[in-house]
Amino acid sequence: MNTLAATAQILVAAAFASIPLLRARFGGAAKAAAVDELREQGVRPEVLEENKLRFDASGHEWWAPGGFAAAMLTAAAFNLAGSSWGTTLTWIFSSIAFLANVAILQSQLGAVKSVRAAFRRKGDQELLRIDVPAFLQAAEGAFPAWTRTLQNVRHAVVFACSALSLAAVTLV
Repeated sequence: MNTLAATAQILVAAAFASIPLLRARFGGAAKAAAVDELREQGVRPEVLEENKLRFDASGHEWWAPGGFAAAMLTAAAFNLAGSSWGTTLTWIFSSIAFLANVAILQSQLGAVKSVRAAFRRKGDQELLRIDVPAFLQAAEGAFPAWTRTLQNVRHAVVFACSALSLAAVTLV
């Protein structure tokens, strides 16, 4: 069962690693599309940089999913080694990964609302003038269509494999 848990954890790690990889590959195009949209709306594109709004894999867009991937690989290594730490780490990391994915999914489903709220918190009047749905649609449209399918697969893998790894170490 430890091998099953480890395999599931490696899949979760790959799912999380796909986030910064896609942002690194297509983030520049997303930013360019967002800048074009801002210009069409009569908003200075520099407002993105001034408010540290990014579409690439820098900052938390790299370290958060990278950290989850590293944690899952660590738990997988302990499970493959047959260490009792594998069970402990699985309970901790798989539970956190599952809950983090809930938060990610919620954030994606409520992106317009959360971006509007973030813009309000920043207090920048120029950000408040942005047509957020059009802005987000422009940025998202710069990613290839297959990335949306990958996003859905990623959610399914994280949810299913986190639960599977928990079940596998429980049955040991």
